[in-house]
Amino acid sequence: MAAPKLEAPLDDLIAAGAKWTPVPLLEEIKDHGRAWEDLAAQYGVTNPDPPWKTSLDGMCEALAAGSCSSVAAVEKEWLEGASDRAHLPGAPALPLLERRWEEDELSATLYQDVPFPERQLLALAHSLIKRGLIDERGLAQKVQEVRERLSAT
Repeated sequence: MAAPKLEAPLDDLIAAGAKWTPVPLLEEIKDHGRAWEDLAAQYGVTNPDPPWKTSLDGMCEALAAGSCSSVAAVEKEWLEGASDRAHLPGAPALPLLERRWEEDELSATLYQDVPFPERQLLALAHSLIKRGLIDERGLAQKVQEVRERLSAT
């Protein structure tokens, strides 16, 4: 039995990745946001991971989870070219492999100068905005709410 042909979906995603367009809000955060390393030093925190890293990892897991069928089975069928993932029962909102490919592409292009894990966070937000799972205006409002809470303390 031949191994699944991975080139077609990967080539398609890489080609699509070359067309990434900047998201104004994420560009603003990229250019003027503060990295955890700087904040930790400012506040004397010794934990190398930001407090939001666990939530980020959990969000990625939840987005990749299928509700009716195994995520691995959905991914395998798609990679083999046997199905269009969007029409599969239990298809995840942001499939693991697509998220990782997009993260890699965005990390090498738009967010190459941003430190990890902030780069991972921006790439995830970019993918979510691209898919219409969140909108830029709503995200901007949440960012503003967090800024106001932090500056009030």
